[in-house]
Formats: sequence, structure tokens, C-alpha cells
Amino acid sequence: MSEVQHETVHFSGHVQGVGFRQAALQVAREYEVAGFVTNLADGRVHVEVEGAKDEVQAFVTALEERMHGYVRKVERLAARRDRSHQGFSIR
Repeated sequence: MSEVQHETVHFSGHVQGVGFRQAALQVAREYEVAGFVTNLADGRVHVEVEGAKDEVQAFVTALEERMHGYVRKVERLAARRDRSHQGFSIR
């Protein structure tokens, strides 16, 4: 397997109940990325995304821009690792 850029991203603010997960799914369709988005019990939205580095960065930036009025803070943790996702889904 070839390594890909992987990011774990946490969005906080008013990010649940506003269509954030659906927006993430729509934005993911515009980029060559795989992974998932899910709500966390603490009110944040958790995103796991992987692909080429520029695609991953563009996806996260586009999602931030799409949901800018709701996001107060973004925490990102990036690493290179073997591919572990196919497609992008809501969990």
C-alpha cells in the first residue's frame, strides 16, 4: 500500500444541527479524498480524511469556508500513513 496524507480534524463552535456532516459529504465529492465525518458527544464534529496532501488541505479549507459562520475553532493533526478508507461517509 502506498502512504497518503491523513488528517484528523475537530471542528468546534455551533457545528451540530446545522447540516455540517452533509456539507462535509458534498465538499468531499469535489476532491479526491476518503474518510468520514461524525458528531461527537461533546458538541464537536470529527473528520477523518486522507488522500494526496494538496487534496486533503483543499478539502479542509473548502469545508471551513463553507461552514465559516458556524466554526469557532479547528484542530488539525496530520500524518503520513497507509490508506485506510474508501469513499467518504457520514457516521
